Amino acid sequence: MEPHLSHQVTGAVATVVIHHAAKRNAMTAAMWRSLPPLLDELSGDPDVRVLVLTGEGATFCAGADISSLRGSPAEAQSLAVAAEEALAAFPKPTLAAVRGHCVGGGSQLAAACDLRFAEEGALFGVTPARLGIVYPASSTRRLVSLVGPAATKYLLYSGELIGTERALRTGLVDEVLPEGGLAGRVEEFTRILAARSQLTQAAAKEFADGRTDRDDHWTAQARGSGDAAEGVAAFLERRRPGFSWAVPGRG
Repeated sequence: MEPHLSHQVTGAVATVVIHHAAKRNAMTAAMWRSLPPLLDELSGDPDVRVLVLTGEGATFCAGADISSLRGSPAEAQSLAVAAEEALAAFPKPTLAAVRGHCVGGGSQLAAACDLRFAEEGALFGVTPARLGIVYPASSTRRLVSLVGPAATKYLLYSGELIGTERALRTGLVDEVLPEGGLAGRVEEFTRILAARSQLTQAAAKEFADGRTDRDDHWTAQARGSGDAAEGVAAFLERRRPGFSWAVPGRG
């Protein structure tokens, strides 16, 4: 089977799967190119409230397919950055579900997600120093925002792989699950996310990512949504809230 990305929507959760088993799910140029339009399609689907990114089988993504670097490393890097930025800009909660290797471009994709859950035994690495490549400025800043300058320098200077214990300690991952426990926890947690207020999530995502020009916008959205009144009423009536505000979509 040719390397590709697949996706499915189950309930309110879209799952995007990286398929390239022969090379530990390494991303080819075609796969990098296909991710932004796929994300655009899913972001516009009003039924999708959460996105999960994962790899086929026992590994997440071993980075860029090195054979794609032979022609133009700069072009290959620009494709990876475009995919990473599209993932970071996805307007709904995103979660990377990581097994096995999450290296190079795989770490770029995982870092671009809002949250990262990993199964014990996963390995993380940011490896451009092994190839003499300058890691993109935007990717470096994103990594610093996750793990801080010191841990970023350790990862980038050395290109060494770290395990889940260190990844959890540095903030690179949010939860570590025992072997066999990742899928169930991701299903449980995405169900929780899908039940919460999209208004709260969308505003929090922008604020947490550093937007400083949208305070008035989100104040107006909150004032007109009715979500707060519904949330309070549901709490007092001991029922599940029916939040009405939704990220604008095609529907």
